[in-house]
Amino acid sequence: MLGMIPGNGHPFSWSAIINGFDPKNLDACPYGGIRDYLGKRDPREVRIPYAKVTHLWTDDSTESEAVAKFAGIPNIVHNPCDVAGEVDAIIIATDDGDDHIRRVEPLLSANVPIFVDKPLATNLPDLRRFAAWRNEGHRIVSSSGLRYSPELDLLRETSWQWVTTTTFKTWERYGIHALEPVASLLGPGFESLSATKLGTSTLFTIHHRSGTVVSLAVLPEALASAFVIHAYGREHHASVALRDTYSAFRSQMDHFLGYAAGMRGEHVAFSETLELMAVLIAGRESLRSGGDEVQIAPLLEEASAKEALR
Repeated sequence: MLGMIPGNGHPFSWSAIINGFDPKNLDACPYGGIRDYLGKRDPREVRIPYAKVTHLWTDDSTESEAVAKFAGIPNIVHNPCDVAGEVDAIIIATDDGDDHIRRVEPLLSANVPIFVDKPLATNLPDLRRFAAWRNEGHRIVSSSGLRYSPELDLLRETSWQWVTTTTFKTWERYGIHALEPVASLLGPGFESLSATKLGTSTLFTIHHRSGTVVSLAVLPEALASAFVIHAYGREHHASVALRDTYSAFRSQMDHFLGYAAGMRGEHVAFSETLELMAVLIAGRESLRSGGDEVQIAPLLEEASAKEALR
């Protein structure tokens, strides 16, 4: 488990979900949301039995002891590269899509599957690098945990005409948490995007090849109302709130670790991850242009073109 930046407690949550945790150490986690959803679970059932987080590194070394104590991690390393040869898989637990290249590149020589927290890359040069590494055979995967939200099952098997959802904080860091659950319902095929500033908020209008229109609002301070999906079809509508965070994250980690252990294939095709990153990049471009509609296909082609990967 490598990396930890302000505002992101995944080293606490993911490590505890994999290893289990001692409820006596619950207060060692400074993130109230994590304490809340883990505290509601029977500690005897919180773990992924075939895997264990054995090594930990955090950007601020003073935070390592708390994470290790919380999730029972036996080894704290002083350099991320120290895990090479010691582990069977690596998790990069930071959610800055402009900072993942420098974290991943030194670890490629370890030749193990690497999970990169969402979003994988929010600029085109970095996305090209990840695509090149995948073409070279490196097993790099990334996803939003909310793709695995059990509440989404209530929205499947229906053809929707309009879908609305919200996220909080910023488009770059949390847009993917709203976008990817919707993508899991619609499948690949996002065509264009335009951004509209509404005071401190931003509305992204995204067109899908199915004809579905997605309205995704970033409301910076609206944590309590984030990740609610409203879907409207020809004959009915439905709404879900993605609130079972524990189940979503556990399923996410289980899918990655099962893949790393050779028990299953990738749950999310890398081509889908590339497309979703292209949507995020299109959002940045539309914002920079003052709201112009941006086509997804040219960005995706540039990110994945063989000539660009050399």
